[in-house]
Amino acid sequence: MGGKNKQRTKGNLRPSNSGRAAELLAKEQGTVPGFIGFGTSQSDLGYVPAIQGAEEIDSLVDSDFRMVLRKLSKKDVTTKLKAMQEFGTMCAERDTEVVKGVLPYWPRIFCKISLDHDRRVREATQQAFEKLILKVKKHLAPYLKSLMGYWLMAQCDTYTPAACAAKDAFEAAFPPSKQPEAIAFCKDEIASVLHDHLLKETPDTLSDPQTVPEEEREAKFYRVITCSLLALKKLLCLLPDSELDSLEEKFKFLLSHNKFWKYGKHSIPQIRSAYFELVSALCQRIPWLMKDEASKVSPSVLLSIDDSDPVVCPALWEAVLYTLTTIEDCWTHVNAKKSVFPKLSAVVREGGRGLATVIYPYLLPFISKLPQSITDPKLDFFKNFLTSLVTGLSTERIKASFSECSAIVAAFFECLHFIMQQNLGEEEMEQMLVNDQLIPFVDAVLKEPRLQNGQLFHHLAETLSSWESKADMERGDKMAHNLEKVLLNFWERLSEVCIEKINEPDADSKSVLGVSSLLQVLQKPKSALKSNKKKVGKVRFADEISESNKKNEKGVSSEGENSEGSELVTEPLTQDLSDLISPLRKKPLEDLVCKLAKMSINYITEQTSEQHLKFLSTLLSTFSSSQVFKVLLGDEKQSIGKGKTLEIAKLAQKNPAVQFLYRKLLGWLNEDQKKDAGFLMDILYGALRCCDSNMERKDVLDDLTEVELKWDSLLQVIEKSCSSSDKHALVSLWLKGDILGEKLVNLADHLCNMGLESTVSSESYFSERWTLLSLVLSQHIENDYLIGEVYVERIIVKLHETLSKTKTLSEAENSHSSVSRVCDVAYNYFSSAKGRLLMPSSEDLLLTLFQLCAQSKERTHLPDSLICKLKNTWLSGVHFLVHQVDSTYKQSSFLRLSAVWLKNQVQSSSLDVRSLQVLLSAVDDFLNKLLESKDTDLLGVCIGSVMPNDSEWGQMRQSLPMQWLHRPLLEGRLSLNHECFQTEYKEEDIKTLPSHLCTSALLSKMMLVALKKEVVLENNELVKIIAELLYSLQWCEELDNPPAFLTEFCEMLQRMNITYRNLCALGDTSGLLKLIFSRSKANGTLWSLIIIKLVFSRSITSEDVKHHYRNSEDSFFPLTEGNLHTIQSLCPFLLKEEKKKFIAECIPALLAWPKDDLYYIDGGFGYFAIFNSSLQTKSIDDEELLHGILEVIMSWKKNYEDIFLFSCNLSEASPETLGINIEIIRFLSLFLKYRSSPLEESEWDFIMCSMLAWLETTSESRALYFDPLVQLFACVSCDLACDLSVVFDSATLDTVCSLPQNLISEWKEFFSQGIHSLLLPLLMTVIGNKDPSETSFQNALLRPMCETLTYISKDQLLSHKLLGGSVASQKTNFPEHLQTLLDTLAPLLLFRARPVQIAAYHMLYKLMPELPQYDQDNLKSYGDEEEEPALSPPAVLMSLLSTQEDLLENVLGGISVGQIVTIKPLSEDFCYVLGYLLTWKLILTFFKAASSQLRALYSMYLRKTKSLNKLLYHLFRLMPENPTFGESVLEFSNKDPKTFFTEELRLSIRETATLPYQIPHLACSVYHMTLKDLPAMVRLWWNSSEKRIFNIVDRFTSKYVSNVLSFQEISSVQTSTQLFNGMTVKARATTREVMATYTIEDIVIELIIQLPSNYPLGSITVESGKRVGVAVQQWRNWMLQLSTYLTHQNGSIMEGLALWKNNVDKRFEGVEDCMICFSVIHGFNYSLPKKACRTCKKKFHSACLYKWFTSSNKSTCPLCRETFF
Repeated sequence: MGGKNKQRTKGNLRPSNSGRAAELLAKEQGTVPGFIGFGTSQSDLGYVPAIQGAEEIDSLVDSDFRMVLRKLSKKDVTTKLKAMQEFGTMCAERDTEVVKGVLPYWPRIFCKISLDHDRRVREATQQAFEKLILKVKKHLAPYLKSLMGYWLMAQCDTYTPAACAAKDAFEAAFPPSKQPEAIAFCKDEIASVLHDHLLKETPDTLSDPQTVPEEEREAKFYRVITCSLLALKKLLCLLPDSELDSLEEKFKFLLSHNKFWKYGKHSIPQIRSAYFELVSALCQRIPWLMKDEASKVSPSVLLSIDDSDPVVCPALWEAVLYTLTTIEDCWTHVNAKKSVFPKLSAVVREGGRGLATVIYPYLLPFISKLPQSITDPKLDFFKNFLTSLVTGLSTERIKASFSECSAIVAAFFECLHFIMQQNLGEEEMEQMLVNDQLIPFVDAVLKEPRLQNGQLFHHLAETLSSWESKADMERGDKMAHNLEKVLLNFWERLSEVCIEKINEPDADSKSVLGVSSLLQVLQKPKSALKSNKKKVGKVRFADEISESNKKNEKGVSSEGENSEGSELVTEPLTQDLSDLISPLRKKPLEDLVCKLAKMSINYITEQTSEQHLKFLSTLLSTFSSSQVFKVLLGDEKQSIGKGKTLEIAKLAQKNPAVQFLYRKLLGWLNEDQKKDAGFLMDILYGALRCCDSNMERKDVLDDLTEVELKWDSLLQVIEKSCSSSDKHALVSLWLKGDILGEKLVNLADHLCNMGLESTVSSESYFSERWTLLSLVLSQHIENDYLIGEVYVERIIVKLHETLSKTKTLSEAENSHSSVSRVCDVAYNYFSSAKGRLLMPSSEDLLLTLFQLCAQSKERTHLPDSLICKLKNTWLSGVHFLVHQVDSTYKQSSFLRLSAVWLKNQVQSSSLDVRSLQVLLSAVDDFLNKLLESKDTDLLGVCIGSVMPNDSEWGQMRQSLPMQWLHRPLLEGRLSLNHECFQTEYKEEDIKTLPSHLCTSALLSKMMLVALKKEVVLENNELVKIIAELLYSLQWCEELDNPPAFLTEFCEMLQRMNITYRNLCALGDTSGLLKLIFSRSKANGTLWSLIIIKLVFSRSITSEDVKHHYRNSEDSFFPLTEGNLHTIQSLCPFLLKEEKKKFIAECIPALLAWPKDDLYYIDGGFGYFAIFNSSLQTKSIDDEELLHGILEVIMSWKKNYEDIFLFSCNLSEASPETLGINIEIIRFLSLFLKYRSSPLEESEWDFIMCSMLAWLETTSESRALYFDPLVQLFACVSCDLACDLSVVFDSATLDTVCSLPQNLISEWKEFFSQGIHSLLLPLLMTVIGNKDPSETSFQNALLRPMCETLTYISKDQLLSHKLLGGSVASQKTNFPEHLQTLLDTLAPLLLFRARPVQIAAYHMLYKLMPELPQYDQDNLKSYGDEEEEPALSPPAVLMSLLSTQEDLLENVLGGISVGQIVTIKPLSEDFCYVLGYLLTWKLILTFFKAASSQLRALYSMYLRKTKSLNKLLYHLFRLMPENPTFGESVLEFSNKDPKTFFTEELRLSIRETATLPYQIPHLACSVYHMTLKDLPAMVRLWWNSSEKRIFNIVDRFTSKYVSNVLSFQEISSVQTSTQLFNGMTVKARATTREVMATYTIEDIVIELIIQLPSNYPLGSITVESGKRVGVAVQQWRNWMLQLSTYLTHQNGSIMEGLALWKNNVDKRFEGVEDCMICFSVIHGFNYSLPKKACRTCKKKFHSACLYKWFTSSNKSTCPLCRETFF
């Protein structure tokens, strides 16, 4: 196709070369060759379908199928895989007829691709085949013969998923009953295919050697051979017997072939395994053929007996057994002794080489099949065989593996049993088996604990049981006699071994443990052995089948032995031992036990050997009979101790066990015991078992409890009793008895008190006693307490008393007290209590635990670790409660009392935020536990119990301090005309949260938990709770500068998700607005504000509000406070028509009212309040109406002048009078704002005179500012003054025309003067008063007052007399009154209130241009000093700046330059930053107003103080990355976007919408001014800054500032009115160029000044244009001079040009250059060269000389080098 990577042309229908070749072949031969292998001859195609030509494929097969079939013949694996999947899908989806068309071609493809190298392809092939079968069903029949051989092979695929898929396909085609029939139908074809694969194929015939790598060819070949062998096996197994004969010839042919037998020795394990499986099947199905081939079968199988490959081994051993069974003369073809047995022996000696579990179960059948002739001499053969077995057990690998060890042990005992059975009566053989094999084997195992896990003792016990049962059944028989003899010999030898192990002072602990385990197992009856084992199908001997009632099957148990063996004993085995254990075992076993016990007691008494004591305890726990105890007591006669009761003495005399207990055991118990002395308890229980009745046991234990036993021993006795039911049965009477009960109650009392009193005592001393208490409370046997219930209750009471005392102790004492232990005990008690009701004392304990968890640490004095424990304990108790029986609540006092306690807690007003948080967390846990209950009403009942009733809610609302009213009153949202609260309240008075806040928070939390779990509650409750939560939150929100704990409270609610939104999202709140609306109408105040809040937070829509309003529209009159507040809050949302309706009702009433009615809510005051609210929302657009109302007010002024509080002191004024005045003033303010038609002169006079009179009242009444209504009066008066100032300040020519004559002049000369003379002193008074509770009033008053002061004129400021002194030690050139003004106003820039800062800025801004003049007058004194001159800008500003720099260092110091800081509006930092930036604006304004010479001096001062550098660093932390102004950039895409640099900054006080942008905008404004007025200094800073900052500054300035500045600079040149004599200046804005042409007589000089793209940071280039009549050197000097000036001076281009022109003029006038700076005029101080050298008469600038002398350290003339005088 012309290269691998070329794309085939689209639409190219010509097939590829391979396709064309196939077509050509078809045309020539008439068929497409159906070869599969490469080496097979064309003629031998019996099983390969030859198909018709390719043209017929095209005509018969559907085109899609044709495409897929073509893809299947490709070599690429992915192509084949996808094609096969596609084929399967198409088979499933297409019609049967279409699919049937594929069938003729499928066998060839299937036969080839089912052997594909890629396993995914093989799997996909079988899956697709299944889909094909399901579609075509019986139509597959004609093609079966050609498919079946490969299909069988596919079912034996080594890749399991592929094999499974093939089996599924086979089962889809044939149900199990039909499968043999189908196989029989195709048997010849199958056999042919498989034979060919096994005998003819090679790797190279199966795959093409030229294209397939060798490794892949071999892998495929080996897989095909394996599959063929397994398929042959499958064929044999599936074929019906009747069909076998017909294949006999084929199999004969196969078996006669040497190649077949070689597969047994093949290097690939899978092939060997398949081969042996086939051999087994052949032996099974056609044994006659195998017998004929015995000479090949026997060596092939038997000589492979040592093949240890895990894949091969199972098949091999099966084949071995089939060979031995099928071919009787197999041993004639191999040498057993030389070839087979050595191999077998080697495998067995090595423990099966890791395959013990596979090989060893075959050993017994193997030796049972051995003919006698082979095994002679028998004794040696079996001895060697068993020895090999035991040797295999000793390898490390076997010891480490439990399963392998068990397999070997099982095989050993099976073989031993078999050999004994076969050779019973042959004494020599019996001796060998017992003495040389069994006993050494047991001995070896006793020394090696790892082997004891392998169930050896159980196998031994079973073997003995088997012999004993035979001997018992056939008594008198010769066989029985032989067996008894064997058993007797065994017991003798076993005793010797055991005694040898025990009879050593330092007995080996492993051996002792082994002996005790062995004796325990041997003592078990046969039935007990059975119950201890899993049933595993194993060998059963033929002669035992008759004993099937005994079911003596062998098996391997997976359970290890318990070293103490105590758990294995489920019954006391004393009385009925004889029934269960054979007499042949009982006697020798008991004798052995007695011997060992006697031996042990001797070692214990003589050498106090603990090893022997442990051994003895194991013996006694298993063999507790009087006989043993007698042996233990020996002959000594000794009393059991003095002072014992008669019953005990008698009992001891009668019962050796009791005697042993008192004489021996007690001594051991009371010795200072080791930790694991539990084995002594086994002895104790062994002794108790020998008592006759429980009563006797109780007497003994009671006696021991009272006197003898220590606490730790007592704990062990009780623990042991819980370990098994039979032990508990022995001591149950004693446990329930009084003596133990009383002792435990005393113990509890002692422990609790000890813990509280002493903090120092050993941990272990307490530990076991507490454990004991915990055990008796929490351990239940058969749903009952261990001890008497009455004692349990008394112990719990003691624990409760301890917890109740914690509050009286300190934290340190509590951490050492017994509280922690009490928690542990209580936790265990609650956790274990099942199915019973709690006792009353337990419920009290639970309540106390809950209270301790629900209170903060400060109250409970508990450390954190303890609180955590208490919580877990309490939750476990509640968990137990809620999982009890139904109707818990009615029965449980805890649930009832906890709800009552919670209610009291939140209503007591004693909680701070931390306590409330702890309480809420505890309640959260509590409710979540309650939700686990089946009783769904539980939570609802609980919430109902905590919920206060309406009157309680009302009291809580009233108890909330009324300080919140400040803000709504001052902001005009609500109106009041009565004294509503006293202002004595201070924050310090309340440290705890008001009860209303706590209660609403708690109930909201409870509601949240309930709603999350969808608990059904009364809807009304939810709505009430949400309303109260909103009330609490609104109260917090309205407080101005709320105390820290309230802010914390709100944050905590957010953190805990207790929010209105969350509650609404979960519950149905349809009735909420109705409830709030009705409460608002009844009470007004906060309820009205909540409605506004809900609408603004978009929780409800204004439509909802209007709906409620319309429903009660007529009920608002007569006005009450509630109705008034509701209307005021609804005003923003009502329609104009609705408001007009209100107003229409008010107007007539206003006109007709007598004077007294004006003061009331349902009178003038209320109606004015409604007017104002309507006006505020711009709803009154009737000009006549407004003027009418103004007329009414003016008429009142005439008729009832005493209503108006003009120029008086408010101490006499009533709240009602204040109320109506406030509303009138508000009305006038709003009237001014929203009027559109001009006012009469009389109206103006009335408004202005009234305003001034009210201001005077405000000024006179400053002593009364504590009263809220007076505060409000002051604020609205200032507001009115401010609004009037705005009107006159913004008067344009057009508006002035509409004003009465002389009004403006009256305003300026009289009213404005009057306002400012009152307000400036008032401002000083207000800001001098630092009362924190007044802040809200202060802010409200400062806003209009300061806004008004910003309109003060410069003359009024300068004429104002303010008291103040100048800043100490500062030299100043300003007159005293000006200095005083500066000293007074400048510190206000630091004041912590934005209005004051901005007002101070505006006033100072007006003074700044005046100030440089005073320095200019004194300039001469700075000129020729002998140092670099520097002059400070106004000292008061610079000292203020240094203070601000320190403050800003704290705010911004830690932030790297370029990282933008967002300052939170109105925070403390905001005021610092604002003040700092405003101060700089003033300094820069001052700087700009100064002359060039002064600027040089000021800039030198700024350079020295480095203030400017600090400013620039701060600016790059404050300016935004993208300083786009207001609207989005998109709107200005057609022109340059507005930025903070292009837009003017308006510092308005009352306008707060732009607050978030104020600092960034201000920062940009300052940066702009700095670049404009101090470019050289900024350039100097920029060049010396580090690279990162350098780049940031460059990027930002180029992008946002340079264009603006360049444009302004060029524009200023263009619009400059400055005229130069003899020099013309032109500017080109587009190229950023300025061109200056200087002409004097015939000389023409032209300069071009080019601004850089990052102006003013980059250097300004000065290029020469025309130059006529000037020397080159001179010209260069001048160019350098101008360039230097523009680069290093902070002046504009025009100023630079003026300086340059001066220089040139002076030069032409004959003034010589200074020979240091080569300039006539000095660059900094603009002086001429004056200091002359006496020698060479050259003149220099004094500043240049000073620099020369200081830098060179010489005082010689720079030119002539003579000393300069």
